[in-house]
Formats: sequence, C-alpha cells, structure tokens
Amino acid sequence: MVKVAIFMGSKSDLEKVRPCSEVLDKLGIEHFMTITSAHRTPERTRKLIREMEEKGCKVFVCAAGMAAHLAGAVAASTIKPVIGIPLSASSLGGMDALLATVQMPPGFPVSTVALDKAGARNAAWMAAQILALDDQELARKIEAARQKMRDDVEKASEEI
Repeated sequence: MVKVAIFMGSKSDLEKVRPCSEVLDKLGIEHFMTITSAHRTPERTRKLIREMEEKGCKVFVCAAGMAAHLAGAVAASTIKPVIGIPLSASSLGGMDALLATVQMPPGFPVSTVALDKAGARNAAWMAAQILALDDQELARKIEAARQKMRDDVEKASEEI
C-alpha cells in the first residue's frame, strides 16, 4: 500500500527531491514518486491524486519551484495532509517558491518545509510522523533514528 505520494513539477527537480525518497526508504515507508505539473498537466495531477488515494495514500509531498502551485493544487483536490517543498529554480533563490507554497487560503493548508534537499528530508520526516500517529512500529523507528542523531552529536563532541 502506497502511504506517501511524492509529486515534483519537473525532471530537473529530481536531485533536490530524492532525499525525501531516501528517508522514506530507510524508515520502510512505501511511497510513489512521479512528475506532474499543476500548470502543464492539471488533469494528470487530479487523476494521480485519485489513484493514490485509492491505493491508500495518507500523505502527499509536493515539490515545485518558481510559481510552485503544485502543493496548492493538490491541497485543493484532497483532504489528506499535503507537505510542500519549495525549490530554488529561479533568480529569486527560491523565495518565490517559498511564498507560493506557504501562502495558502484558509481551509486549504500546505505544511511547508525548507528549500531543496534539506526540505525534502524534513518532508519525509514530517510524513513519517503523521503516519506514526497510527503506527507504533514506525513511531519506534523514528525515535531510534532520533536517538542515533543525538548519539552522533555526543560522539562528535567527544572527538573535538
């Protein structure tokens, strides 16, 4: 069962979005990743949302740059949580995508993370935390990962 759907606006976004998939893989979360565009393929986007929901998808992650309407278009078509990853794809350094992703009208929220790869990782962690509300095994995996992060900081501190 696909639990997380990752949509990105174009193939050029893949390297920035891939860390999302990598984190989900490490946590054992089944996911689906594809390219679809709010502007160029709106019918495809709506069709994908329906298909993913039929397959049990619980969270949508949407990455886009510039006008970055993908997350908002998905939020308009589902009541499942939507996490937006703004991507730096223009001379504005991602500020345009950040504002387009975070400024949603009331009733159609998009949880927005940081730009690019760091945001992609946190989008995966946020999706995992949402799923862990009903999955104690996943909650234990997240806590174990956080403990390793804490241990790595302690170890690095000792090495200085």
